[in-house]
Amino acid sequence: MSLGTKVRLARLFSHPSGKLFGGAVDHFVGYGDVRKGGLADLPGALARVMLGKPDYVSIQPGSARHLWPQYAGKASLVIQAGCFTPDDRISELIATPEDAVRAGADALAVAIPVRGATEGKYIRWLTDSVNAAARYGMPVVAHIYPRDFTDGAKIVFTPDEIAYAARIGYESGVDVIKIGYTGDFESFRETVRTCPVPVVIAGGPKTDTLLGALQQTADAIRAGARGAVVGRNLWGHGDPEKAALAFRGVIHDGLSAQDALAKAGA
Repeated sequence: MSLGTKVRLARLFSHPSGKLFGGAVDHFVGYGDVRKGGLADLPGALARVMLGKPDYVSIQPGSARHLWPQYAGKASLVIQAGCFTPDDRISELIATPEDAVRAGADALAVAIPVRGATEGKYIRWLTDSVNAAARYGMPVVAHIYPRDFTDGAKIVFTPDEIAYAARIGYESGVDVIKIGYTGDFESFRETVRTCPVPVVIAGGPKTDTLLGALQQTADAIRAGARGAVVGRNLWGHGDPEKAALAFRGVIHDGLSAQDALAKAGA
């Protein structure tokens, strides 16, 4: 690992807790109806996320160009390169490590789905990005989502599939892996234990309550996860600032879900 990669990774995990609280506003083509929900006003959503003082924010390169300058220096910037829909209607790699360097980013995120006939292409996205990033000392954060095609195409979080996602990530050479929490503590702990790079959890899908999302995060941290990158359960909440404070309490202060919720007044 180059010095540049080490320095940038240290910035991502710079909190004294050694863990990471990230905000995600990188949903792009996977978001659906852009007139509804928490990302209908993307500039407003990013502003609300930043009120919660995340350690980093992942965002598409075009959105970063328009929206990030006012937040420079307030959190690490992570450029999202992956652009896909679960059914492969859209499937494009839209940014390179060089693009991330030009944007002043601390990492390149590459979101990919796995399973299905096109899996090999997505793995190639990841390995090509890792190889190119090495020339710039740019860490690669893999966002890996297993799919099930039994009834259409949907993202799944079963223990076997999440373990497979983690394996794809570290065998592709990435520096950080973001995967969903399985809901099963022991299986997730084993997946994290056998993974040689830091694992953080994805914050979605949106839970019925903020308490439910916090409990999942607390369980994942207890199982060995190094943090969480939260989207829908942050900007989709009625008060994203309070939600962010609660997530910070769980991730950085080691609070229980109930105590973090109470401390945040959410």
